[in-house]
Amino acid sequence: MLTLEKRSPYEIAQEQFDLAAEFMGLEEDLRAILRVPKRELTVNFPVRMDDGTVKSFIGFRVQHNNARGPGKGGIRYHPDVSLDEVRALAMWMTWKCGVVNIPFGGAKGGVVVDPTELSLRELENLTRRFATEISPLLGADGDIPAPDVNTNQQIMAWLMDTISMHHGHLESAITTGKPLGLGGSLGRSDATGRGVSFTVAQAAKFLGLDLDDAPTVVQGFGNVGSISALMLHDLGCKIIAVSDVNGGIYNPNGIDPHAVVKHMKKTRTVVDFPGVERVTNEELLELPCDILVPAALEEQITGMNAPRIRPKIIAEGANGPTTPEADKILYENGVFVIPDILANAGGVTVSYFEWVQDLQSFFWDEDEINKRLKQVMDASFHAVNERAQAHKIPLRLAANILAIERVAEATRLRGIYP
Repeated sequence: MLTLEKRSPYEIAQEQFDLAAEFMGLEEDLRAILRVPKRELTVNFPVRMDDGTVKSFIGFRVQHNNARGPGKGGIRYHPDVSLDEVRALAMWMTWKCGVVNIPFGGAKGGVVVDPTELSLRELENLTRRFATEISPLLGADGDIPAPDVNTNQQIMAWLMDTISMHHGHLESAITTGKPLGLGGSLGRSDATGRGVSFTVAQAAKFLGLDLDDAPTVVQGFGNVGSISALMLHDLGCKIIAVSDVNGGIYNPNGIDPHAVVKHMKKTRTVVDFPGVERVTNEELLELPCDILVPAALEEQITGMNAPRIRPKIIAEGANGPTTPEADKILYENGVFVIPDILANAGGVTVSYFEWVQDLQSFFWDEDEINKRLKQVMDASFHAVNERAQAHKIPLRLAANILAIERVAEATRLRGIYP
């Protein structure tokens, strides 16, 4: 029986970089610079709990590269957060910003915590203390956090307020994904899932796949997965299965994602939705479908299950859901994989729009934002796909090459100081 040693996300990110660097003949000095993060900060910080006790937490902020602009990347709260995971996510953010050609570098942050075990006050205390600990790295022209797994608009508001109190004035551009009343952007909360739907539509057009009633499976029904399901449903796709951390639901005749969203607001899970068959998250990935959107966590599609995963299109709503071993198998089996750094780049693109609006204190309407987002996502898809078809390589390799070219060019032009 085939067994594969589980590797860290950072090892996978570096392998993906090495493949692209080798293919494009990148100079050794640039490989040495771009293969590792520029800066890493690990903090251990105390938080006073509601019962008066003090508990210590560990958090990370990693800046992978800032050759093309400020570091950009979310902060996640999860019990399995590790420094290697944050390193990988920061590197992927660099390439993601490069793929869609926005003037940001890559960064990421995280705290090892299960936020469901904290009260609202404890969550605020933790956020404000973590923001204080990493504040030397943060700045509208240096490092700009955003929401990620288990973080949201409120947490970004607390973070922004904390930094603003330190500086003695409002720092609205210090973070993105904020509430509208604090300088947030219209369309930001839906942007990642909307971007996924834009890339699926372009891929289907390229492949000649009719989206009407196209069986579609979405793993992970959080913000990205639920919006992806809603948008794809609106494009005509038939959503046949969705899942969350508790498991999945399946109906080959179709599931109304709008009804599932309402159900989740009441029950906080998809699994008790009526009229469906229960499936595990592992079984869900192997269901027969035309479109699969893995929108949960890393390393969901591996060398072990990839031979049984046979959709026409995979659109990676999550970061790093597919291992390099799985990539090879999927490509050999003719699965059209839209890589994470392209498929889910809608979020960072509208984060860029939010940052621009905050800096100029001039805000756009939602139609303008969605129109600009579609232009960026469509142009980026075509740039990556043209590269992939010209060289007969997977889209992930093509996307990494395009991104690395742009970051390497900026690095060459800037030179090394001193």
